[in-house]
Amino acid sequence: MTVLKLHKPMLPVMALAGMSMLLSACVTINIYFPAAAAEKAADRIIDEVLQVKPVVKPATEKPASAS
Repeated sequence: MTVLKLHKPMLPVMALAGMSMLLSACVTINIYFPAAAAEKAADRIIDEVLQVKPVVKPATEKPASAS
């Protein structure tokens, strides 16, 4: 089993890279929406989805009789 031996100048670079990766993995972005506006938007979307549209039957045309 071989153990990797790092050169002394590489050790600080590797430590800095490792710390950078750990810190960047811990970033959280929180976006807050006003509760009333979000609820109003949700109600509007639900109303649009559940809205029943009247069924329109196509007009039937009688063929013109040849007289």
